[in-house]
Amino acid sequence: MTSNRVLNLPCTVTVEHTWESLEAHVELADGVQPNLGDRITVHGSAIKIPFGEKIVVQRDATLRRAGPLIKTWMKIRQFFELTELYEVSFSTEMLK
Repeated sequence: MTSNRVLNLPCTVTVEHTWESLEAHVELADGVQPNLGDRITVHGSAIKIPFGEKIVVQRDATLRRAGPLIKTWMKIRQFFELTELYEVSFSTEMLK
């Protein structure tokens, strides 16, 4: 299934597992950027690296573009998740 909403393309996966960092990044080929609500599936087996190492591998990925309904829903969720941050307060008093 290929349409303008589903793209199959290569990607670069960078995984680091060191004292300084525990992270994984996916960079899609040709500068393609995901938008709000899009889904990316990276194909292949799980990447497992020992502690203290960093690895860069090439994989295939599928990018599924979100439709208008999903984009709207994500914007609504984003707003309410942001407002949850406003509820955090800092106090010098102990909670009882």
